[in-house]
Amino acid sequence: MLTLFRWFSRLPLGVLHAIGALLGWITYAASPTYRRRLKANAELAGVPAAAWRGAVASAGRMVAEIPFLWARPTDTPILPKVRFEHEDVLADALAQGKGVLLLTPHMGCFEVTAQAIAERFGAVKPITVLYRPARQAILKDLVRTSRERPHLMAAPATLSGVRQMIRALRKGEMVGLLPDQVPPEGMGVWAPFFGQPAYTMTLASRLVQQTGAVLLLTWGERLPGGAGYVQRFYPFPEPLPADAAESAAAINRAMEGLIRQRPSQYLWGYHRYKAPRAQLAADDGAAVNVKE
Repeated sequence: MLTLFRWFSRLPLGVLHAIGALLGWITYAASPTYRRRLKANAELAGVPAAAWRGAVASAGRMVAEIPFLWARPTDTPILPKVRFEHEDVLADALAQGKGVLLLTPHMGCFEVTAQAIAERFGAVKPITVLYRPARQAILKDLVRTSRERPHLMAAPATLSGVRQMIRALRKGEMVGLLPDQVPPEGMGVWAPFFGQPAYTMTLASRLVQQTGAVLLLTWGERLPGGAGYVQRFYPFPEPLPADAAESAAAINRAMEGLIRQRPSQYLWGYHRYKAPRAQLAADDGAAVNVKE
């Protein structure tokens, strides 16, 4: 399996995206459950079919490009494939000397965003990203080590990982989060997402409250034909409330604003409105209040 993974990493990005688009449509056709959830989520958000249909192929491209992003040699830069827009937003935030918390939804190529930031700004301030460890033993080391690059560290979604992010922010470094993933029970609150109640993490707002970090938004648009990516940066659009439920709602509104820019690249098939899982709640529920 790992041999095949590395073989795919050597293919041109355009070829991987073409394969991924085909796999995306095959999965959509073969899985009624996935098909119903994707359509239902997009329709709940008020997105017409013409705008979301591209997300079927986009989801496949997201999977197919992972070998290129994870197994690429560490001395092969990603920046030639990435064009930045509004990078002054991040540069100005770093110049304040505070930590910077970057939020991105499951949209476009979220795997490329941290790699590009690490290459462009990591020599000044490294970046730490939160990841959920794989359950399969064969994938655990691959998932962790493939996400780590020069100036890019991976923090597991555990108590120790949250402590790692807090330390990074207090040192004035960067941290990346995907706040539209469903957290374990006890680590979130119910807040509107496209008008529907969604269990939403409180970790992002509490990291800001505990460290004084600057909150920014970013996402990486996947360009057609394997041409690469455009990564955009934005300031957070409103003051972040102190109340957990209100801050979660504000973060969801910010994610909605990004998603509406390019709904054809959002992962509508993600089970965003599911009930939280109970595992890890006892351990991780206290993590957001860690004092160091």
